[in-house]
Amino acid sequence: MMLGFGVVGTGAIGREHMKRISNTVTGAEIRAVTDVNQEAARKAVEDLGLQALVYSDDSALIQDDNVDAVLVTSWGPAHEATVLKAIEAGKFVFVEKPLSTTAEGCMRIVEAEMKYGKRLVQVGFMRRYDQGYRQMKEAIDNNFIGEPLMIKCAHRNAEVGENYTTDMAILDTLIHEIDTLHWLVNDDYKSIQVTYPKKTRNALKHLKDPQIVTLETVGGIIMQAEIFVNCKYGYDIQCEVVGEEGVVKLPEVSTVEYRKNAVLGSTILMDWKYRFEDAFNKEFQDFIDSTKEKGVPSGPSAWDGYIAAVTGDAGVKAQESGEKEPIRLEDKPAFYK
Repeated sequence: MMLGFGVVGTGAIGREHMKRISNTVTGAEIRAVTDVNQEAARKAVEDLGLQALVYSDDSALIQDDNVDAVLVTSWGPAHEATVLKAIEAGKFVFVEKPLSTTAEGCMRIVEAEMKYGKRLVQVGFMRRYDQGYRQMKEAIDNNFIGEPLMIKCAHRNAEVGENYTTDMAILDTLIHEIDTLHWLVNDDYKSIQVTYPKKTRNALKHLKDPQIVTLETVGGIIMQAEIFVNCKYGYDIQCEVVGEEGVVKLPEVSTVEYRKNAVLGSTILMDWKYRFEDAFNKEFQDFIDSTKEKGVPSGPSAWDGYIAAVTGDAGVKAQESGEKEPIRLEDKPAFYK
């Protein structure tokens, strides 16, 4: 049996996922699409050679009996309303981050899902499916390095456009570390602080870059994350967990090693899509398989989306205050344990 997807939002990431579902993963197909730009929706269907209906809005798409799962890749502020409609209709949901642009919105989704009575929602935090991160988590879970004490990581982009603002360093860039790090060590956050090193001359006037974020967990682990979005040399993701008895480090991306012009070297990726392409494929395959076989998605939950939202909001506050800001989460419902 094929899992029928309805896609809400046919922009860049929506099209990438549509291609992934149609050409790479197995067990699913695109049956319906919608976008505020109807012409863009029709063109996406045509370009990919799909036999999918184009609906005028998300409500009509969700009510289609042939749509088993809703893929939400629309504009961030529109996510919450679509996810809530899908939950009410009993449809599975794969929603790209953010789950909602506010912590309150995330909590409304959490409450709606609990009221429905089973998990329907998976949030697109794809790094949990990256082979390197999974190897690190396995080592930590198996106590290979003893209790984790510190984490040092970096999120570097070659450059960003004029529309990239200082708060986006937290809400769009660091948001992936926010989800991944607490998952790695299975510990919730307690506080966050942001400091600004010397500004790079490559950053536009309105943007503070780089930034250093310090997170502390309830269990006392200190995590330091560097955000540097105009590093120029490439797209570079680093992570190192220091434990009581050893260290585990995220492996480098495998690329061809070369010898040329008296240099021994290897290339560095420039595009985030290529760095995590395999992780994207694996997260969708897992969503498809788990919903079909277990009746619930097994990836990052609506509660994980809530944690990211609360932490992100505190991070933006810390950017403005320069102080250590508390991260106050509601008690985790038994539904998500």
